[in-house]
Amino acid sequence: MKPEYDFQATEQKWQAVWDKEQVNAAVDFDKKPKFYGLIEFPYPSGSGLHVGHLRAFTSIEIVARKRRLEGYNVLFPIGFDAFGLPTENFAMQTGKHPRLVTDDNIATFTRQLKAFGYSFDYSRVVDTTDKGYYKWTQWIFVRLFKKGLAYKSRTYVNYCEKCKVILANEESQGGVCDRCGSTVVQKEKDVWFLKIRDYAEKLLDGLNDVDFLPRIKTEQINWIGKSEGTEIDFSVRHSVKKDAKLKIFTTRADTLFGVTFMVIAPEHPFIAENASVIQNMDEIEAYRTETKKKNEFERTRVNKDKTGVRIKGVAAVNPVNNKEIPIFIADYVTLDYGTGAVMAVPAHDTRDYEFAKIYNLPIVEVIAGGDIATCAYTDIAGGTLVNSEFLNGLSVKDAAAKIRDWLVGKKLGTRKINYNMKDWAFNRQRYWGEPIPIVYCPTCGTLPVPENELPLVLPPLDNYRQTESGESPLANIADFVNCKCPKCGGAAKRETDTMPQWAGSSWYFLRYIDPHNAQALADPKKLDYFGPVDWYNGGMEHVTRHLIYSRFWNRFLYDIGVVPFAEPYKKRTAQGLVLGENGIKMSKSLGNVVSPDSLIKEVGADVLRLYIMFMGDYESPVPWSNSSINGCKRFLDRIYNLLDVVTTDEGYSKKHEVLLNRLIKKVSEDVESLKFNTAIAAMMTFLNEINTDGSITKGELKALILLLYPFVPHIAEEINTLLGYKTMLAKSAYPKYDPNKLEADEIELPVQINGKLKGTITVALTADLAAVKEAVMKNPTLAELLHGQTIKKEIYVQKKIVNFIV
Repeated sequence: MKPEYDFQATEQKWQAVWDKEQVNAAVDFDKKPKFYGLIEFPYPSGSGLHVGHLRAFTSIEIVARKRRLEGYNVLFPIGFDAFGLPTENFAMQTGKHPRLVTDDNIATFTRQLKAFGYSFDYSRVVDTTDKGYYKWTQWIFVRLFKKGLAYKSRTYVNYCEKCKVILANEESQGGVCDRCGSTVVQKEKDVWFLKIRDYAEKLLDGLNDVDFLPRIKTEQINWIGKSEGTEIDFSVRHSVKKDAKLKIFTTRADTLFGVTFMVIAPEHPFIAENASVIQNMDEIEAYRTETKKKNEFERTRVNKDKTGVRIKGVAAVNPVNNKEIPIFIADYVTLDYGTGAVMAVPAHDTRDYEFAKIYNLPIVEVIAGGDIATCAYTDIAGGTLVNSEFLNGLSVKDAAAKIRDWLVGKKLGTRKINYNMKDWAFNRQRYWGEPIPIVYCPTCGTLPVPENELPLVLPPLDNYRQTESGESPLANIADFVNCKCPKCGGAAKRETDTMPQWAGSSWYFLRYIDPHNAQALADPKKLDYFGPVDWYNGGMEHVTRHLIYSRFWNRFLYDIGVVPFAEPYKKRTAQGLVLGENGIKMSKSLGNVVSPDSLIKEVGADVLRLYIMFMGDYESPVPWSNSSINGCKRFLDRIYNLLDVVTTDEGYSKKHEVLLNRLIKKVSEDVESLKFNTAIAAMMTFLNEINTDGSITKGELKALILLLYPFVPHIAEEINTLLGYKTMLAKSAYPKYDPNKLEADEIELPVQINGKLKGTITVALTADLAAVKEAVMKNPTLAELLHGQTIKKEIYVQKKIVNFIV
């Protein structure tokens, strides 16, 4: 008689056993093949884990448990991305130091992760706010600086006035702060940048060597935004400088004869250089002031109202026909893409067409095929050039090649590759972040903190608010700011800005490999053994943030010989969002956030784990359903009740052999392709078959619980013990299917007489017609029906049916 199942006691019991036995610990340099599975480590917020975390984490959890059973040395680590604005804001509201807030939140997350039964290697936990960790974050920055890939520049940046921080483009997509949702504005600031654009080509090339979901690759390719084109010089008449030129970048040099005006960014230095000859500077300055009030999204969105001001007193010259064209400033052109100046071809560009209509500018068709009287003709890839002198009659492709060669030959242009991705804005005017290890010396200039003096420790602070001038709170600490120059020993000052939250997450996957190393970022031999990550799962929202940043840092470390692999992740997948029961994204403000704590107390971790993976296609958004959880609970109850009908036979019964081999194959393949819901459905179908038959062998139940173990490890381990096995499932082998037993040796063959079903017979899978007839005649009922009848025709479809026409 089996004991009553107590899920709370059972789950706590097995979590303690796994912890004591260290069954989930990765072993350095083990002889087994290695598998490195990674989830995006969480930001430890005060609200704790939510079900979105669980859906994101459980996929690789299932794969990791399966890999251990398959004989791999599995590295499946966990850590905490703990620097950032939410903790600092909470500290300002409560007066509780960010360090204490972070420690409390990490303790809460750790308790929840363990209660959920995750098989993380907790001996390798990292915390990005630990000085032993951010020492190496600072070390990487110093190396970037020494290689000329970190620089400071005064520029217009995305700025969140509520959070009071500079935001990278990746953090302000759609013109809003990705932390608080406030509208982002443009401000001129001194900014630290990392030259990620210098790595654009390597980041693109690297995508050819990895197994990422197609949509992930597409998003990264689009974000990097590679354009191959031509830089062209337009001479400027009446400029202050003799032989002045405005340089533009275009991918459509074939349309040069259609250029009727030029547009430059309001911030373009051309304006200040020519202020003395520009006749409407007051109007220009007023427009520039208005532009500063807009964020980049507002300026560049396609459907915005087109505004601009013609710069009076100067004009550009079209290099192909020497025609004078007006120059405008307009907010839709920004200084940080291309050259900050664009040639306008209104006949074949919608934005230019709208602008030309507003300011009554000429519209010259240069590619035949459209009606430019009402709109721009933009479907021009297969068109023919017109109104273009020596390009007339050529295809767009041939014209593009000819004009490019012509411009290069005349020294009016050069071939150029451009990238839409901008350098990474890397500093924040906040306290809770890694101090940027830079010293400013009036004699020696800008210098990095010597590597042997790292970490530059974040000092204790009671007031975390920015200074009145908008500087970091660190600027108020004289003992921190004032220092000695590491080169000349004279008085110097430290940088007071801190790094963005993305810094620590850009290399954490490396630190997991050797988390306690005080002498190096990680032991090169360990990096070579465990790296790169074999399978990484995370959210699509991080594809153009963390994922691209971490690929950049890893590639840099590879280039300087610190890391032995160019790409950090062999495979990257992504989960869909968990929506509220009403199909709306979960949000605290809407009150539809589901807490896993209460559910674990109510139904247990195994039921919740199972439901999280059964609720729908893993890669698609799925709504939460409390009622569906009960279905998963009933399924596990029925699995446990199999102990009442289990036989002592260690093998597979003839009746279930094919079903079980098919199940093993199905579940194994579905797990590898993230089809967790169909894997679970297949196990439910198998259970129905068993319940119909009324019994299951001990060997069959062992195979079933091994398949279930990665999904619901606690109840699987408990059933294994109750079956009398001494070796826990965590140390067992994953079941294998026999490819020769995916179909039965015998089948139940339907028998028809004159097209009507009269019964069935059992025959060999490969039985010929003679064997079938023999079996029919041995069946008393069928033999009686055919007795005295003349068989006119026999129709036999092997494995399907036999029909006697009498």
